[in-house]
Amino acid sequence: MKKQQAIALKWDPYLDKTPRLAAKGQGLLAEEILRVARENDIPIREDHDLIQVFSLLDIGESIPPEVHTAIAEILAFIYWTNQQYTEIFDQD
Repeated sequence: MKKQQAIALKWDPYLDKTPRLAAKGQGLLAEEILRVARENDIPIREDHDLIQVFSLLDIGESIPPEVHTAIAEILAFIYWTNQQYTEIFDQD
């Protein structure tokens, strides 16, 4: 059985052209990355292909151009999730 893997990206559009790898890990570290994401209401997306690409990067390294389209899809998913959350919980 494969160990669970997780990565975390960060992106400051004022400082970076593309997102950077903020954390990566497997096993217990992956579980901790996911726990922190859940506790902070950070959307989680499962993608086995991308995790293989990101596992080759160093922490702080920008994502490679070959996966920019995939990251754009993830960011769109996050924006959509945030919009859904706002619509559900901000009904005053």
